[in-house]
Amino acid sequence: TNPAFKEVLSRIEAHEDCRNLPMISFLILPMQRVTRLPLLMDTICQKTPKDSAKYENCKQALKEVSKVCSPVIKLFLWLEKASEGLQCDFLALQPFPLVSSSRWLVKRGELTAYVEDTGLFSKRTSKQQVYFFLFNDVLIITKKK
Repeated sequence: TNPAFKEVLSRIEAHEDCRNLPMISFLILPMQRVTRLPLLMDTICQKTPKDSAKYENCKQALKEVSKVCSPVIKLFLWLEKASEGLQCDFLALQPFPLVSSSRWLVKRGELTAYVEDTGLFSKRTSKQQVYFFLFNDVLIITKKK
């Protein structure tokens, strides 16, 4: 609601270093890249012969990369939750074509997200069912309204 903030944000987004990308691009893109690492490592494991000495190293690397990815997904959920209460233009995701010749579905499924609500005098955790669609280049998290 602050016009000065919006004006500064518009100038920053229009700067040549930002290549006219909205603020949300800088918040989401690093998370998307991190979430692709387990997929890449899994593919490497699948291509490595199981009788090879390198196969166990691949499996261990996949396990470690997956550990790194888990907090990033939690942060992504937190960012999504935080953006619901804010009325900032830069947090609104821009529409993009879901159907593309270079995009394919890798995995989908329902998960339970634990959301922590902190009030003035209390703290409570609630469960939320979310549905993930993991494509080769984007992670979409949905929930029923």
